[in-house]
Amino acid sequence: MNVLLLFPECPETFWSFTHALPFVRRRAAQPPLGLLTVAALLPPEWGKRLVDLNVTALTDADLAWADCALIGGMIVQRASAHATIARCKAAGLPIVAGGPLFTMEHADFGDVDHFVLDEAEITLPLFLDDLRDGCPQRIYRASKYPDLHESPVPRWELLDLRQYAAMSVQFCRGCPYDCEFCNVTALFGHRPRTKTAAQIVAELDGLYSLGWRGQVSFVDDNLIGNKRYLKTELLPALIEWQRDKMHVPFNSQVSMNLADDPELLDMMGRAGFDTVFIGIETPDEEALAGCNKKQNLRRDLAADVRRIQRAGIEVNAGFIVGFDTDTPMSLERLADFIQRSGIATAMVGMLQAPAGTRLFDRMQREGRLLGAMTGDNVDGTTNIIPIMGLERLREEYRALVRYLYEPRQYYARVRTFLREYRVPAVTLRLDRQRVMAFVRSIARLGIVGRERAQYWRLLAWTLVRRPRLFPRAVSLAIYGYHFRQICERRVS
Repeated sequence: MNVLLLFPECPETFWSFTHALPFVRRRAAQPPLGLLTVAALLPPEWGKRLVDLNVTALTDADLAWADCALIGGMIVQRASAHATIARCKAAGLPIVAGGPLFTMEHADFGDVDHFVLDEAEITLPLFLDDLRDGCPQRIYRASKYPDLHESPVPRWELLDLRQYAAMSVQFCRGCPYDCEFCNVTALFGHRPRTKTAAQIVAELDGLYSLGWRGQVSFVDDNLIGNKRYLKTELLPALIEWQRDKMHVPFNSQVSMNLADDPELLDMMGRAGFDTVFIGIETPDEEALAGCNKKQNLRRDLAADVRRIQRAGIEVNAGFIVGFDTDTPMSLERLADFIQRSGIATAMVGMLQAPAGTRLFDRMQREGRLLGAMTGDNVDGTTNIIPIMGLERLREEYRALVRYLYEPRQYYARVRTFLREYRVPAVTLRLDRQRVMAFVRSIARLGIVGRERAQYWRLLAWTLVRRPRLFPRAVSLAIYGYHFRQICERRVS
């Protein structure tokens, strides 16, 4: 059997890096890790062809070659998923769908023949057994969470690695916390389940053997959800791996309690982590308590950010506006917090209620639910009726985002970050790709860009004050260009 593995197109969003990718001549930020893992679970004798619609088109030849189409994706890919399914249906292909989008919204996709939902390590073998016996069902659900020790090495060889800015691996699923607005625990549970250190090393070795030398993202819900195993098993293995491979930096998502553990900070730095994403959400204690973000309460959040930055780990952060306690004054305090903390990559979105969360249920009970969420963190929309009022919140949100990514404010934030940031233990080698990205940034940002005065000031300041961080400064200037384009096109 020949199988098409289809990954729908992602719209232009904060994390798509649509406007930064041309600087490095790449088509997409990261590959579809879920489909690569599914490919490894399929029978080895099947023919497999991955079509990532973010890097290549789905052709008539692809459809004619295939006997079946497997499609996966996230909520933000909903529109492209519908269009892709319609095209497969017109070609007469049986369609199998799975992943977060379909797990949450399978009732809305009537043209799909079979849904393999929840985590594929459990449900895909059930479907394959029934398919072999000639009696496949329409919906497959899991009654438990899989042991990730059984999860296979993704089929990296199906990719054209040259099309991606970063690769991705997954160490764990699940999160020990219970934020009201987050659907991670609804999908993956509260108890973090981990792969073994040997599994992760095998995945990294696979990428390295194929020639990958760039950034690798650990796409975990919370990398430090099981700190004991991380410190005793995974990080020591990564530190040892870096001794031979070196210059392969990592990033991941963590919780703010990373700042409480100096040993963990040191080990993560030596293992190669130079960037983490943290859901800070808001510095307002009342809002944090209201959404059950207990892990961020009773903290000096700005001091915590500085502590992580001084360990050689950049902090990217997510923030939310539209909590029941929010006011125009609290949004002003949020803007001030982001500027003072030097968080250059600050994703600010309006509160949305994903299906399956306690927030969704509460909004439904209170008659404040406006339908399905878009899955786009920065499109200036929400599927709830906020206490502040929908139009007032939109107005305040637009003003906040415009302020944060106006060149003067953004470049000031980058300098604040560079003052605090220690040079990381593991950095990318300077290669032709990075040199050419710098040259392109000179043309686009330093000559024709409206931010050109701030661009040159940042580069000069960095060369004098923090010359070893010059490549990081250039990267952040390019990211800032992308973020401004998103704000102007999608929000303003």
